[in-house]
Amino acid sequence: MSSSSSIRMVDVGGKPITKRQAVARGKVLMQTATLNSIKKGKLPKGDVLAAARVAGIMAAKETYRLIPLCHPLLIEDVDIEFSLDEKASAVEITATVKGSGKTGFEMEALTAVAVIGLTIYDMCKTVDQTLRIDNIRLVKKSGGKSGTIKLE
Repeated sequence: MSSSSSIRMVDVGGKPITKRQAVARGKVLMQTATLNSIKKGKLPKGDVLAAARVAGIMAAKETYRLIPLCHPLLIEDVDIEFSLDEKASAVEITATVKGSGKTGFEMEALTAVAVIGLTIYDMCKTVDQTLRIDNIRLVKKSGGKSGTIKLE
């Protein structure tokens, strides 16, 4: 195999440990009736947002097992926030991941949002075939050599 087609984990051994944070967002679009069922807790599988919150926290902690070249990181906090957008008929998701390390927490925040979206999808799919996971993106990161970068 040629070196141009090989992959490798980045060596972060020489980097200093710094406080770091990453914030990611996304949303799940759905029918109005589905959003109303989420608000009332009236879906067959139970409390959608509670299950999605736990799934997001677990996903952030397991990112290095899911994304091949991610380093295992010491996560100090995962905060998951939901906003119910009645006008767009969507659940908006924000995941904030904090910790100290030699590399950033962007992948952990993005993975949390993606898995939260998938969990919402799974829990609502029996009542809504129009579900759509949308606009997963990094909105902020801080710490390390780059300092703070706000994308929104």
